[in-house]
Amino acid sequence: MKIIAIGRNYAEHAKELNNPVPTTPVIFMKPDTALLKDNKPFYLPDFSDDVHYELEVVLKVCKEGKHIAEKFAANYYDEIGLGIDFTARDIQTKHKEKGLPWELAKGFDSSAPVSLFSPKSDFEDLYKLNFELKINNELRQKGNTNDLLFSFEKIISFVSQYITLKKGDLIFTGTPAGVGKVNQGDKLEAWLEGKQLLNFDVK
Repeated sequence: MKIIAIGRNYAEHAKELNNPVPTTPVIFMKPDTALLKDNKPFYLPDFSDDVHYELEVVLKVCKEGKHIAEKFAANYYDEIGLGIDFTARDIQTKHKEKGLPWELAKGFDSSAPVSLFSPKSDFEDLYKLNFELKINNELRQKGNTNDLLFSFEKIISFVSQYITLKKGDLIFTGTPAGVGKVNQGDKLEAWLEGKQLLNFDVK
C-alpha cells in the first residue's frame, strides 16, 4: 500500500504557513513504513527539533483505478478515518528554501498515525464532517470537510491521472489551520463527528 497526501487543501492552513492557496492539488507521498496504527506511541525523531502535528481526514481506497473520471471517483473509496501527518517543519523549511523535495520532512518512520476506519455510509454528509484535535485536553485544531479546496472526488481523479490507485492505499486529504509543535509527554486525541478515533502519547 502507499500513502498519498494532499498539501494546502484548506485555505486557512496555507495562509498560516505563508503558502499560496493552490489552484490544483499539491501531492506528496509517505512510504508504508510511515504508518503507525493501534494508537501506539509516537517517538520523536532525533533529527528534528520542530515536529508538527497535522490532523487530516483519511480515505481508504477500495479498488484499483487509473484515469478515473471525477464523476465516478466516489466508487473508489469506501472507508474514512483520521490520521496525523507528522512533519519535521525545520527540515521542510530548509528544503523548501533550496527548492528540494520534502520527503525527509514528511516520510520518516511512524510519521503517519492512522485510526480505525468506518464505512463512509455511516456518515450522512461527507462534506459536513467535523473533526478536531486536542493535545493535553486543549483544543488545537478544528476542521470541517465543507472547507476543503479540493473534494475527495477531485483528489482521487487528479491523483489517478498520474498514479494508479490500488486497494488499501490511503489518502490524507489535508489539514485545517492550527498546526503546531508536539513535545515529549504530549497526549493527542482526535474526534470525527464526535467519535474519538485517535488517542496516543508522544515519547
